[in-house]
Amino acid sequence: MSEAARNLLSGHAFLAGFPPEAIALVAEQAEPATFRPGVLLFREGSPADVTYFITKGSVSIEVHAPNRGPMVVETLRAGQVVGLSWAAPPFRYQFDARAVDEVEVVCVDTARLRVALAENPVLGFLLLDRLAAVILERLQATRIRLLDIYGKSDAR
Repeated sequence: MSEAARNLLSGHAFLAGFPPEAIALVAEQAEPATFRPGVLLFREGSPADVTYFITKGSVSIEVHAPNRGPMVVETLRAGQVVGLSWAAPPFRYQFDARAVDEVEVVCVDTARLRVALAENPVLGFLLLDRLAAVILERLQATRIRLLDIYGKSDAR
């Protein structure tokens, strides 16, 4: 286990309130990393084999629109997690993720994490329950953004 990863994950907002053994389980699959501005953390369609716990900086979530290039869908910051596609088949990233500025993260090997969670279903439930809450929050935020973009501007 990376002691640095365990220390960083212990203070991460996503894992707030988790028992120490749950944090240790995640940390056993983790290593800290740094990305320079503009570097892709992952690309849409590639295997979702890492999830990133952001500890410093910002990461943009991007989609590619024909004839427009990358469009930022959301920006995630310290205390958030990027790369949630590891939790459900087909285990492929659905977006691109790019460092906006210098980003420090804890990279978690999700193939190994899935095995560890299967061996410890109680901790697996805790982690996936928190993950579901984050996914729901992001879906709600996307809904609001879509209403802003496509909502009718004329009053009736």
